[in-house]
Formats: sequence, C-alpha cells, structure tokens
Amino acid sequence: MKKKFLKLFKGKVILVTGGTGSIGSEIVRQLLQYKPKQIRVYSRDESKHFFLQHELELLHARVDIRYLIGDIRDKERLDKAFNNVDIVFHAAALKHVPFCEYNPFEAVKTNVYGTQNVIDAALKYNVSKVVAISTDKAVYPNTIMGVTKLLMERMIISSMHYAGEAKTKFAVVRFGNVLNSRGSVIPMWVEQIKRGGPVTVTDKRMTRFFMSIPEAVHLIFLAAITMRGQEIFVLKMAERNMYELAQETIAKHGNGKKIKIRIVGAREREKLREKLHTEEENEYLKEKKSFFVIYPDRDLYEKREKTVYKVKSQVNGSG
Repeated sequence: MKKKFLKLFKGKVILVTGGTGSIGSEIVRQLLQYKPKQIRVYSRDESKHFFLQHELELLHARVDIRYLIGDIRDKERLDKAFNNVDIVFHAAALKHVPFCEYNPFEAVKTNVYGTQNVIDAALKYNVSKVVAISTDKAVYPNTIMGVTKLLMERMIISSMHYAGEAKTKFAVVRFGNVLNSRGSVIPMWVEQIKRGGPVTVTDKRMTRFFMSIPEAVHLIFLAAITMRGQEIFVLKMAERNMYELAQETIAKHGNGKKIKIRIVGAREREKLREKLHTEEENEYLKEKKSFFVIYPDRDLYEKREKTVYKVKSQVNGSG
C-alpha cells in the first residue's frame, strides 16, 4: 500500500485545512514519507502552527512545508492558499457538540460556508482530488454539529453539479470517535484519574465507535487512492461501551488505586448509540475488507462495482 501512496503523493502540492488539529497534523506527518513537492498546512491557530513547525523541524523533514495562517471562512485567503494545489484534505471544522449548540451561527459559518469556500477554490484551481472529513454524528443528526456535518457531506457529494469542465473529484471520509484526539474522552479521563477521580461517564448504556489516529489517516489516504468521486468511505470500527472503556482506562492509568466512576447523565440531545450509515444508504453501500463505500445513487453503485472496485479486488486479491 505504501507504494500506492508514494505514487499518488510524490511530487504533488498538498493542502491540509485544519492542518494543525489532531487529524490534520497526523496527515501532515504521514505525508512526509511519501515525498510530496510541498505541503501547505492551513490553520487559524498560530500557537499550534508554532508547535507543529518546531516538531517537524526536529524530525529534519526535507519536504517543503508552508505554514499558512487562515480561516476557511475567509474566501480571499483560501483562494491564495489553493493556487497550484494538486490534492486537498479538508479537516477544518467546529466539531464539539456543546460548543456548536451554544454557537450555532459560528458552526454554520465554518462547517457549511467554509466548506463551500473549499469547494469553490478547488474548482477554480482545478484541484485533482478533495477528501473531506466527516463524522458518524452526520447520520440521523439531532445536533447543530451533526446537521452542519451532514450538510457538508451533501455539498461535497453534490459538488460535481458545479464542476463544469473542472477535473476535480470530491469524496467524504466518515469517522467515529478518534482515540486520543484533542478534546476526546480518554485524555479527559486520564486527567481525572491523575486528580484521584471520579471518572465521569454519561450513561452505563452509552456506546461509541472508535478508531485510532493512524487508522483514521490510513483510511483518508486509502480514500484518496480509491475514490472516483462522490463516494463516502466509512471505516469498519469497533463499537465500545463507554462504561467498560472507562473501567479499562482506570485499570491502565490508575496505578492500582480505586477510582470511582460517576454517572453524570447524557447531555441534551446526546444519543446512546451512534450509527455509521443510514438505512437509506444501505441500498448504495458496498462492504470492503476494512471499510464501506457509500455511493450517492443506484447508477453509480452498479457502474463502479462492475468496473473500478471489481477490478481492484481481482488485482489485489481482496476487497
């Protein structure tokens, strides 16, 4: 697989929006081994830029990395960043459910209007591929964050209607919870354990789908190789009970101490279980070895399965 990644990324100019975040920065780190011509790290957070630059300089990376301060809401700034770009990984978003609920207009500005700016810039500069990062909370959404991410997905998938003669292909990667990402639950639990507890869990029945940061980035790169446009890629993830996961975290980090677990109750509109895809998407969903592919309609489902993916499975000996 590394040879395929090398073939796709070598000599390319690659832009990562949200490039200093947990997923975006790992995309940048992993891209270094595939010899791109240039990586453009696009983020509004000056401090995160500073620390990422310091980290990558210590690695003696020889790749040309540009640290671009900017917001995807700012179309003029984004326009300058996209000039001569070959591939875009769109990871910038407001992703925390409570903050999006409390600041709904800001969530719309970033997750919706910001995505429209990314699409417009990609089409203007004839970018080859755009892979956008979504979440399982876009499936049957009942929060502002989930609704804006669903709209982001639909905009990305439907962007081909605006493409005209542009060669740009768009696809979405849909994640569950990413272990040890910024703001995720396990780092919070570890801090609570260090303070002697209690560890807070919303509900004993609550479950979530989990993936590691390396698994997340591998799926993103796999999508970039496999995509032909308009697909949603969903990693096969383990569904974990949150109470049991909290117990395991205490056992691992508690140094034998008895740390209590406090049930605090689900937050407003928080689901006990998430889903990776809708019932309606089942009609256009194809299961592969380590992921699912969701097509936008029946025609593409039948056409792609007879050509692209069937051929790949014969060549590789697997789905």
